[in-house]
Amino acid sequence: MLFTKKSAAEKRAEFRKGLASGKLLQFPLCAQLIERKGFDGVYISGAVMAADLCLPDIGIATMTEFAERGHQIARVTDLPAFIDIDTGFGEPMAAARTIRTMEEMGLSGCHIEDQVMPKRCGHLDGKEVVPTQLMVQRVKAAAEAKRDPNFVLIARSDARAVEGLDQ
Repeated sequence: MLFTKKSAAEKRAEFRKGLASGKLLQFPLCAQLIERKGFDGVYISGAVMAADLCLPDIGIATMTEFAERGHQIARVTDLPAFIDIDTGFGEPMAAARTIRTMEEMGLSGCHIEDQVMPKRCGHLDGKEVVPTQLMVQRVKAAAEAKRDPNFVLIARSDARAVEGLDQ
């Protein structure tokens, strides 16, 4: 398949419906193979994006690179594609811009994390997280930037690895 049959809005609505179903959704990484195998969607990992660009996963890949690759993946499958946007590529207003861009590129959703910039892969030592208040501002700006109510935004935290489970 060269292009999808479904619009981005249709894929987002199906993603929302799947999330509401209570079913455990499966989102592996290779779009067309994933669709043929009957999975629920495609997950576009930040670490995989960095590796695809031959870069370490330490926050040096750009929003534009993520958006372009996310678009290339989303346009070849009728499944919803969900992308890791790291920290949103900056502070709250940058996160808002990132959400708009990801919607425009046909992605169905994303997750955003609470690390400082430059971020580090979640599996690496030396991570730092932003203060809770800043993460709340980042997520709020991202949520307010959404145009499509079916675009899924998930906040993700590395605080456990950095500050412990109680924090």
